[in-house]
Amino acid sequence: MVRSDLAGSTQPRSPGKMTTTMEQVKTKSVEPHTRFALPEVNWDELNEPGAYVERGSGDLYRVPKEAIIPGGSPIIHKESIGSSRLVQVSKNPFVTTLEARLRCAQHNIDPNF
Repeated sequence: MVRSDLAGSTQPRSPGKMTTTMEQVKTKSVEPHTRFALPEVNWDELNEPGAYVERGSGDLYRVPKEAIIPGGSPIIHKESIGSSRLVQVSKNPFVTTLEARLRCAQHNIDPNF
């Protein structure tokens, strides 16, 4: 009789004798190994396309490269009494909403999208 275990190896088995193969399982932590800060800018300093989350409101802004062409007409108009900070959660303005929310969670930003 031949016994096959989960790891895919086979071992001969003698009648009346039970053999067990134990395999060590190594687990990886779900926590990131290195922490890094996401770039944070004011509206006036916005000069790179990407997906940005406003720190105060948690709103997501997708800024394509066409929106920041020098001398071009700005696509985003925002008026506010207070200043707001934008955190760049991705260099890709079309990042999935799920991934953007995940990055917010990793950096303690409360998303509102």
